[in-house]
Amino acid sequence: MIKRPLYLDKLESYIDKPFIKVLAGVRRAGKSSLLEQLIEVLKSRGVKANKIAYINFDSIDYTGVRTKKDLVELEKNLLKLGVKYFLFDEVQNVEQWDEAISALFAEKGVDIFITGSNSKMLSSELSTFFTGRYVDIRVSTLNFEEALEFKKARGAKIGEPKDEFMDYLSRGGFPSIHLTDQTQAQDDEEVSDIVNSIIYRDLVERKGIRNTELLNRVIRFVLDNLGSTMSANSISNYLKNEKLTLSQETIYKYLNWLEETLIIERVSRLDLRGKEQLKTQEKYYASDIAFLYALNGRSETYLSGVLENVVYHELIAKGYTVGIGKNGEKEIDFVAEKDHKRIYLQVAAHLDSRSTSEREFGAFDGIEDNYPKYVLTLDDDWAEEHQGIEQKFLPDFLLNDLK
Repeated sequence: MIKRPLYLDKLESYIDKPFIKVLAGVRRAGKSSLLEQLIEVLKSRGVKANKIAYINFDSIDYTGVRTKKDLVELEKNLLKLGVKYFLFDEVQNVEQWDEAISALFAEKGVDIFITGSNSKMLSSELSTFFTGRYVDIRVSTLNFEEALEFKKARGAKIGEPKDEFMDYLSRGGFPSIHLTDQTQAQDDEEVSDIVNSIIYRDLVERKGIRNTELLNRVIRFVLDNLGSTMSANSISNYLKNEKLTLSQETIYKYLNWLEETLIIERVSRLDLRGKEQLKTQEKYYASDIAFLYALNGRSETYLSGVLENVVYHELIAKGYTVGIGKNGEKEIDFVAEKDHKRIYLQVAAHLDSRSTSEREFGAFDGIEDNYPKYVLTLDDDWAEEHQGIEQKFLPDFLLNDLK
């Protein structure tokens, strides 16, 4: 099993700390593997196997545990057996799981780790209920550096950074597809199974959606426009052009549900001059770019949005809070903050014309603070600098500069 220090190190640092440890991420991002690796860490520290309980609520062994009462009864039995470390996988499958976990946390001497594939695991709802008694670890699919580590682990040769990065862009980051060498068609088929399982299991069945064709059209429109600002109105207009009708209220509902399953993620715009968050024309990104290929196919026109998608998730994985910067009439792709520091990022495939260069560097006009500002591209044969704004080769930036 290939380790992922980006997350495992955080988990290790919280062992025996008085917090509920919450790992949230889209299905098949690798959360279960992280819990399995955590078990090995615990054993290496001398913890006996009978002190550890790993419960996967996707497993057939626990299909009978679906209510708060069921979970509390399970917890009581495990406590009687002397279990100290509780690892609950895909806990959102249990109704009122938060109340049952909170009750367990009240017991002395227990250490709790939970995973979930639901945005509510990251929301203010959880913060309100657990009131400072939890830490959240956002688990994304493999970033570029992790994909290279997976390739090394299976004994494959690592090529030039640009070639490796383009290969990563073509495959996405689901860990399972990086365990072996397989064709693009096999990659797409595997990811298609993942996203269809999420759509039909976590959306269609649970939300009682009848018109799955309209839901699929909304999903495909969002994926087709990664990195572009959009609204329910723009989706409604698209559907009308396709001779389909869906109310804006239902569109918002579908978008919220898609966010809930973590298939897509919404990023708000920040007015850098008015210093406020804007509630219109947000951007959406896929939890993994492979969803785009599996549902919409492949096209060179997707490159710009795909690059933004990769940078967004790299920022999230590295612990940044991310927004889109509205700078007067201009837009900055990402304003990212961590540890009371900020960086500004523009992402472009190439600076292949004067107008493109002026547009990308000009997005920062009027931003006079001293925080770093970068234009990230796939151009590896030169680097520009303009009034302190650096152009960086995107793969190198991801591997070496972004901490």
